[in-house]
Amino acid sequence: MTGFGVADGPVSGGRLKVEIRTVNHRYFNPQLKMVSEFLKFEPDVKRWLRSKIERGNVSVGVRWIEKPVRSSTVKADVDRARQIVRSAKELKDALELQGEVDLSFVARQQDVLSVVDSDDLKLDSTELGRVFDAAISGVVEMRSREGQALEEALTRVLVAIRQRLESVMARAPERLGLERARLKKSVAQLLEGAAVDGNRLEQEIAFIADKLDITEEMVRLGAHLEACKSAVEGNGVCGRRLGFLAQEMLREINTIGSKANDTEIVGLVIEMKEDLEKFREQIENVE
Repeated sequence: MTGFGVADGPVSGGRLKVEIRTVNHRYFNPQLKMVSEFLKFEPDVKRWLRSKIERGNVSVGVRWIEKPVRSSTVKADVDRARQIVRSAKELKDALELQGEVDLSFVARQQDVLSVVDSDDLKLDSTELGRVFDAAISGVVEMRSREGQALEEALTRVLVAIRQRLESVMARAPERLGLERARLKKSVAQLLEGAAVDGNRLEQEIAFIADKLDITEEMVRLGAHLEACKSAVEGNGVCGRRLGFLAQEMLREINTIGSKANDTEIVGLVIEMKEDLEKFREQIENVE
C-alpha cells in the first residue's frame, strides 16, 4: 500500500526532518537514507517502522533542517604549509620574483588552516523516536484511507462473484435434470430399440450424473467467499490470507466450469473468473 508521512522536530539541539514513503511489496523492505550521525540508530528505526508497517518497500530520508551548534577548533596542516612555502620559494627563484613568503600568504592557502567540528554531539534517541513516530503516523493514516477504498472495491467484487454463484446454484438442478435426460436419449439412440436393463441404465446414468454434480464445488466456493468477506472487514493483516483464498476460489471456479457442460453456467464461470482476476489485482495492494 502506498503511504507518505513527513515530520520534523528538535533533536539534540538541532532540528531534524524525517520523510517516509511506502509502496506495495510482498515483504517488509526498509531502505534508509540517513545522515551519518544517525547510522547507529538503524536497528531502532527498523523496529519503529516494523511496529506499524507489516509489508511494503519503505523509503526513509533523514536530514537536518537546522544543524546542532557544535564546538569547533582550528587545525593547522603544518606539512602542507611547508610544501607551500618550499614551492613558493622555488617559484620565486626560478622566475626571479620579488617579495617574501610570509605567514599571511601561507595562511590563505587552501587546507592549511581548517575548522573542525568536535565529536561531542550527543544524540538523543528519544527525541529521534518522537519525530519518527509523527512521520509514521502520517504514513499509517494515508494507508488507512487507501485501505478503506480497497475494502470497498474488494467488497464489490466479492458481491459480484456471490451473485453469479447464486445464478449457478439456481441453474444447477435444472441443468442436472437436462443432462440425465440427454444421457438417456443418447443411450436409447445407441441401442436402436434393443432391450436394455433399466436398473443398470439408471445406475450408469446416476454414476455419470454424480461425476457432473457441482454441489460440493459451489458450497466450497461460497465458504471461501464468506472467509474473504470476514478477512476484508476485519482489522488485522489479511493480504496473504486473501491471496490463498483467491487461489482456492479459482480452483473451485475452474472445476465448476469443467464439470458444468452447460452454456449458461460456463458463461457465468467466465464472468466469475474475470471478477476474481480483478480481486487478485487489488489484493496485491493489501497489507
